[in-house]
Amino acid sequence: MAAHRRSAHRKPKQRPLTGPAARTAATLALAGAATAGSVTGAGAAPAEPAPTAAQVKAKVDRLYHDAEVATEKYNGAKEKADAATRTVDALTDEAARRTDRLNTARHALGSLATAQYRSGTLDPALQLALSSDPDAYLERASYLDRAGDRQTGLLRNIKRQVSRIAQVKARADEETERLAARRTELREHRTAIRAKLADARKLLDTLTADERADFERSASARHGGGPDRADRSTTRSGPVSAPDSRAGQAIAFAHGAIGKPYVWGATGPNAFDCSGLTQAAWKAAGVSLPRTTYTQINAGQRIPRSRLAPGDLVFFYSGISHVGLYIGGGQMIHAPRPGAPVRIAPIDQMPFAGATRVA
Repeated sequence: MAAHRRSAHRKPKQRPLTGPAARTAATLALAGAATAGSVTGAGAAPAEPAPTAAQVKAKVDRLYHDAEVATEKYNGAKEKADAATRTVDALTDEAARRTDRLNTARHALGSLATAQYRSGTLDPALQLALSSDPDAYLERASYLDRAGDRQTGLLRNIKRQVSRIAQVKARADEETERLAARRTELREHRTAIRAKLADARKLLDTLTADERADFERSASARHGGGPDRADRSTTRSGPVSAPDSRAGQAIAFAHGAIGKPYVWGATGPNAFDCSGLTQAAWKAAGVSLPRTTYTQINAGQRIPRSRLAPGDLVFFYSGISHVGLYIGGGQMIHAPRPGAPVRIAPIDQMPFAGATRVA
């Protein structure tokens, strides 16, 4: 009986399918596998096609332009940070000088108090009555009155000094906070510049040697070719007809910078960015320009393109992110971008935004 119960619970053996049944099962299995594969594949994103060489070049150009925009913001933040540093230093020096004067006043007050203590504390009327020389006493009493007036003056001076030192230190604290904010801004712009330039290099590395050479040739054409475009005899003799001697000096300086590398944030003498070059050129002529493109455009008289003369500043792009020094004949000297040194270029190769004649 027990054996019968055990056999009742045993699973019956499955007979293998043969003939038409086997073929039907196989077909169903294959169809199920195909369906499962299609469902699984539906969730996977298709691979994006690799960008073309033209797309890479266009994106690199945008990155270089964005880096230049960030460079001008960096230059502006640095100018403000430098000014804040000078203000903090001046306030710190002022506080130190006022503290020295305060200590001198306190020393004088202490000396006067000591002298009065040593002179005695008798009632003035009694001192006069006991004095063997009333005239001498009265003269001394007059001196003590003047000393009292002097003491009052010293106390008032000390009070003023303490108040002024507190004001100076409070202002120094405020300027220190501003300086910290400027330095944070500097770091942010510096990080943005480096990231964009690194992205541009990575993209350029995806090009073949021929594509990279083609990109450099087209970039040189857009920005005026290599430094050898400059006529070295022109550089020496300076035949450009400048409207005045200062404009001539600025142009001569810019000619002398041709071939020097572009470095963001640089103002010379061995490297320049675009606004650093124009600032240095006009500084050589005795004129102080602000540091950035968007402030240099307001550093003189705005003029239309039709009235351009050698020495004028020419600006490009809607955000006023690039500047060059006009030298006549539709040409300028400018610092184009990383990898492209200072050179002569036509002004119609970039979107013209305005021009300024330096006063």
